[in-house]
Amino acid sequence: MSRLVTIYGGSGFVGRYIARRMARAGWRVRVAVRRPNEALFVRPFGAVGQVEPVLCNIRNDASVRAVMEGADAVVNCVGTFDRGGKNNFDAVQHQGAARIARIAAETGIERMVHISAIGADVSGQSLYAQSKGKGEEAVLSHMPQAVILRPSVIFGPEDQFFNRFAAMTRLGPILPVVGAETRFQCVYVDDVAHAAELGVTGRAAPGVYELGGPDVNTFRELMQQMLDVIRRRRLVMNISFPFARVIAAVMDGVQTVSFGLIPAQITRDQVVSLRSDNVVSEGARGFTDLGITATALEAVLPGYLWRFRSAGQYAAIKESATRLRQE
Repeated sequence: MSRLVTIYGGSGFVGRYIARRMARAGWRVRVAVRRPNEALFVRPFGAVGQVEPVLCNIRNDASVRAVMEGADAVVNCVGTFDRGGKNNFDAVQHQGAARIARIAAETGIERMVHISAIGADVSGQSLYAQSKGKGEEAVLSHMPQAVILRPSVIFGPEDQFFNRFAAMTRLGPILPVVGAETRFQCVYVDDVAHAAELGVTGRAAPGVYELGGPDVNTFRELMQQMLDVIRRRRLVMNISFPFARVIAAVMDGVQTVSFGLIPAQITRDQVVSLRSDNVVSEGARGFTDLGITATALEAVLPGYLWRFRSAGQYAAIKESATRLRQE
């Protein structure tokens, strides 16, 4: 019988790519999520019955243990940007990660892959970074042979980074950003999934890997590259950190008063995070050590951002026709 991997958060942005890769590698895949009915799209990743979404709440021991039964490996992809509520930073990225690792150790699981983030640090400036750091410590305390992946900002068709800012260009001539000079090393989602696959199959040595793409860009440069792809001219305006803190405080307050019905577009914790560069540390293990060639932004962005062009998928045809008329 083929081996089984349980992927916690396997229907999320990164998790679905890992699930697809593991199915193609011949593994049975158990996708553990809070809402299985909303994760049915993962089933076609494999043969009938090969990929199955199952109910799981990582805040509950029994729930985590039930979906881990019979598994040969586990992957934890669960993460959050929510500071409050039941599924907050600590509950998900620290306690949730610790629970999965502890139960994996108790169950005798052979391998574990944990998706963290560049900047994870128990002493980090942001609560997000602190919770990621605590999660890593907890995972390694229970599963010292785990593979921990720390990606920079992840891009791909379903991302909430380029898609979000591209949508904002439809609202006016100005594109506001916080931390325009902060540097990022954006990484393609399937490259992260590839690294996770190597961890699950035992082809990656245990330890921490920082994953970044081939290029380092400032936030402003990334927005300009996005604008070039969607063929729009917008003024990328930097919002100073002091002013951004005020805006974020107001938005956090509105979100709290509305009981989460009006989500904050930027939080105080995100403003703190944007003060620090999000790039691979010097000397850190990464894609090279895994034998993976990182994918460049320009190879992927046009394939999914075309819908934000004024003429959509017909932009190239329209431009070609315009050149013909001019000739």
